[in-house]
Amino acid sequence: MTLDIIQFLVGLFLVVKGADLLTDGGSSLAKRLRVPSLIIGLTIVAFGTSLPEFVVSTISATKGNSDMSLGNVVGSNIFNTLAVVGITALFCPVVCRGALLRRDIPVNLAIAILLPTLLFFVKPQMQISRMEGIMLLVLFFIYLSFSIWQTLRQGRPEKDSTTSSEIMPIWKQILYIVLGLAMLIIGGDWFVDSASDIATRLGVSQSIIALTIVAIGTSLPELATSVIAARKGDTDMAMGNVVGSNIFNILLIVGTSATITPIRPEGINYVDLAVMALSITLLTLLLLISRRHIVNRWKGSVLVVVAIAYYTYLVMAQ
Repeated sequence: MTLDIIQFLVGLFLVVKGADLLTDGGSSLAKRLRVPSLIIGLTIVAFGTSLPEFVVSTISATKGNSDMSLGNVVGSNIFNTLAVVGITALFCPVVCRGALLRRDIPVNLAIAILLPTLLFFVKPQMQISRMEGIMLLVLFFIYLSFSIWQTLRQGRPEKDSTTSSEIMPIWKQILYIVLGLAMLIIGGDWFVDSASDIATRLGVSQSIIALTIVAIGTSLPELATSVIAARKGDTDMAMGNVVGSNIFNILLIVGTSATITPIRPEGINYVDLAVMALSITLLTLLLLISRRHIVNRWKGSVLVVVAIAYYTYLVMAQ
């Protein structure tokens, strides 16, 4: 058990740090190639914070572990929406405006409803087939392409203030990318294996481990990014990071995992999927009751309390 816990913690560190290195290296390389900063934000940064979930869920899918693959996504989205936004709002009020409110949050809500619909209501077999996985991937690329097109069309051109001296050397960019990928692959493999072993030894279902420890662990980049962004006054990035990660998780990660092997809910039930959909619904309502579309400290407290209630339910129901 001790070795499993050590392997779990080392794997988690490698996944989170690997995602950080890969994002930094990729972002710096994009700047060197003079890719617009908004494209970097919509692709590299957004995908970077979702990389831990992507690696863990994809590796779980290749090993036929549906509980871990789907539970990681569902648990991460619940934690992102309730805990990350809630905790961030306790540090600094979080504002949601513009395309994020008009486009991204409705998309997040729609796909949070689409996922349980595919699992439980479309066909007799409770699974997401390879064809449905491909459909989710197509929706992801449509969403990403439309977002980039709309932002380029509506956004004002900004002069890039980054100087060449602020961009890391090319050798360092390549080192960060290669090292980050290696850490993600090795760490993800260790993380999934140790989490499964710990669940088996404790007699706890892998779905519970995925919904809690694995989901929270792989969501640490979103939490850190949002809190730091909010403390620096960039609340748009704090909220955008959460919503973007939620969309990436369902469309890209579930889509990729289901394409590798069909996903069956097994330990993930109606309650977990309902909480995921209701959490984004609650966040949307909290934003709409204010003309400024803001999540202040009392609203953040509501989200955190709901998160605590859900995790308490998971423990009591086990």
